[in-house]
This record gives sequence, C-alpha cells and structure tokens, in this order.
Amino acid sequence: MIIELQYFSQLRDLKGPASIKVPVGTTVAQLLDQLSADIPELKGWNSHLLVAVGYEYVGRNQVLREGDQLSLMPPVQGG
Repeated sequence: MIIELQYFSQLRDLKGPASIKVPVGTTVAQLLDQLSADIPELKGWNSHLLVAVGYEYVGRNQVLREGDQLSLMPPVQGG
C-alpha cells in the first residue's frame, strides 16, 4: 500500500520521499524504521517526532491504511 508523507520544519531539509510503499498491516513504528533505513539522518529525530495521520496525532502502534497521509513533525519549543 502507498502512504503519503509530509515533512515539517527542519525535516524538510532531509529531502525524504513524498510517498512510501509498505505492506498491509504496517504500523507507524515500522514505517519510521523503514524510512530511517533510507534516510539515516532521520534516525536522530525518530524518538522525538510528533506523528499525525490526517489531522490526528497518533501513537507508534497505529496501523496504517491505504491512502493515509502521515505527517512528521519535530518537537516544538516556545520561548
């Protein structure tokens, strides 16, 4: 299945793919592992990322569905 990807803030600089093909039943954690293998710079961000599917924040155990749009966001700090 194909999952669309969006990158926010500094993550845009990593030049990750706009979509990724994963097997049916893939979780967010599994997708992030696969993506980190393709983009080694993402590994440093992985444990701190905020992840949303559509408009909802999700956990790493969320099972993805065909056509989902996954948004990857670094943590935000205010000042």
